[in-house]
Amino acid sequence: MSQFHRLYGATLVLALLASTGLHAAEVAGVKVDERGRVGSSELVLNGAGLRSKLFIKLYVGALYVPQKSGTATALIDATAPRRMSLRLLRDISADTLHSALEEGLAHNNTPVELEAVRPQSEQFGSLMRGLGKVHEGDSVALDFSGDGVALSVNGEARGKVAGGAFAKALLKVWLGDKPADAGLKRALLGN
Repeated sequence: MSQFHRLYGATLVLALLASTGLHAAEVAGVKVDERGRVGSSELVLNGAGLRSKLFIKLYVGALYVPQKSGTATALIDATAPRRMSLRLLRDISADTLHSALEEGLAHNNTPVELEAVRPQSEQFGSLMRGLGKVHEGDSVALDFSGDGVALSVNGEARGKVAGGAFAKALLKVWLGDKPADAGLKRALLGN
């Protein structure tokens, strides 16, 4: 077989692999898997992007869903499993991470909605503070369902907060009308 045919064959194989989506996406040097799993549910990457603040790269966020959607409301209101994965690009104290989430909750939910989920928010705050410090390279996963939110770090379960209303309120931190980062929201929606 000539070198041309070997090169042509290798190029064809690479093109086919790229077109089938077998390669992971990459954001800010972090490889993002195209698929994920929450329990028995197979999820696909809806979108991924960079969260930064004042030119400081904080984390790469990736949203996994059963079926892709570019509509924030549909993703927030869904009861099917969804995962928001945060791959940290720097060390962050759990208090800082929790404060940012609390701020995001306040910006994207009405006072009545916040009051309705206050006990769950406080429980989630305790889980977050219990993490101590999360380090560069750590993966924080928030698994959303119709009955609440489960938190894990580097694949280790850290707790669950019951309540579908809280799950919706928390997902608005990234997908609400006043998200933590508008560019990240667009990326999570696949735009």
